Amino acid sequence: MSYSFVVEPLAIQDFESEDELIERCKEWNLLSGSATRPKTYQYKRQGLSLPCEIVGYVDNQTVVIQFENKQQHCIHPAYLKEMQTASFGQRGFSAVEAKTEDQEEGAEAHSEDGLGESDAAKVSAVSDVAEVSAGSEAGAGSAASATQAAAESKPPKPAAKKKAALQLPEDKLKITAVVKEFTTVPNHFSDNDDEVIIYEGITIEGHDLPIEEVWSSHSATLKKLELKEGDRLSCEAKIVAKKLTQHPVKYKINNPSKLQVIPPEE
Repeated sequence: MSYSFVVEPLAIQDFESEDELIERCKEWNLLSGSATRPKTYQYKRQGLSLPCEIVGYVDNQTVVIQFENKQQHCIHPAYLKEMQTASFGQRGFSAVEAKTEDQEEGAEAHSEDGLGESDAAKVSAVSDVAEVSAGSEAGAGSAASATQAAAESKPPKPAAKKKAALQLPEDKLKITAVVKEFTTVPNHFSDNDDEVIIYEGITIEGHDLPIEEVWSSHSATLKKLELKEGDRLSCEAKIVAKKLTQHPVKYKINNPSKLQVIPPEE
């Protein structure tokens, strides 16, 4: 069974570990300060109570939950927290929850632009403006008709073709890459920036994928290798579509293992 109300994320930020998931849920007030394990939440809507888990986030205002049918949905963390109370939905349903559901549907219709539930109110406001604008246009009369006639006389432009997304293997791949750059990216949930590595010269054994650059976290394990720019690294890892903040690098190396620095050829 699929749910028609879901607002699926266009891009999802994964948690590096279960510890990061726990810490961020505490920051969102979705876990107590003493919690040591993640929990299952209840998503409540129109009399339904659906178990779900947090699997990632879009930004610090939008978390991504996943239902038992594997559908993913964007929601504001404060709203998800409110759903966990026993009194949720018992008072003011028609005025509050119904309005929220209308906003969610508006957000779903605009999901192509990357809007989540945190933007639903903006979508509703845009709709109101559109209605007022429509009334003004009705008063424009002949000017609007003349403009429309001129537009119809022009041949329609061909629809732009949407580039198909790259199909990435789900299994771990044997990857060879050259260290291009060490850099940092902002972390809205920490006082310190995240350290990352950007790689070029990507070679994937058994696959011919048009990937020129990838990135990974500069984890403690990678730091032990004391990598330098220009070093060639071999590993087994998954490649996922996850853009690096503030950089034009679209793919990330996840959970690398069997790390090895390849010595330069003499």
